Amino acid sequence: MDLTEGKDAVAAFMARCYARGLTTATGGNVSMRMGKTMLITPSGKDKSSLSADDIAEVRISDGANLTPSLRLSIESDMHRRIYLARPDAGAVVHSHPLFASLFSASGEEIDTAIIAEDWYLLDKVAKVPYALMGTEALAEAAAAYAADHDALLLENHGAIAVGRTLIEAFDRLECLEQAAKLTYLSRTVRVRSLDEEKRAEIARMR
Repeated sequence: MDLTEGKDAVAAFMARCYARGLTTATGGNVSMRMGKTMLITPSGKDKSSLSADDIAEVRISDGANLTPSLRLSIESDMHRRIYLARPDAGAVVHSHPLFASLFSASGEEIDTAIIAEDWYLLDKVAKVPYALMGTEALAEAAAAYAADHDALLLENHGAIAVGRTLIEAFDRLECLEQAAKLTYLSRTVRVRSLDEEKRAEIARMR
């Protein structure tokens, strides 16, 4: 994949997040690692209609904006620090899904063991303590939790999913929202979550 193809892919997955109702018109951000650079959606633009020309380039080592004509997302440093903490990460998706965001503002956990696929893709979801959006404190905290989790809730903020590829990160975010919905609905329908033996079996498969 060359640079233009990479930027097209980042723009397409951001639009996909919006189309699936996983974020608001200008909310959320998607990034992809390309060598020593990350490609990331910009700040303040309609996330449903981005093109390759809108996608910024950032040097991962020091956060330098290699496309100064574009205004970086305020969460650019959060993405960058996650790549530094996770050498295996090829993509990061951050958005504000309705049900996952609801759980981000609650003391309750999302049960990812209601269906096997969610447990396989997500395991347990980490909740990152509140820090003001766009700050170094939030970037540091998110990177620390992402070091050993693929799905995060940012307290009173939203969600993050990490993957080796854009489709893997997006899939995890969508499954996180599904798990949040199932957890919410399980209050009215009695469910039987996977027991420890079944969870361990899936973990071995993973």
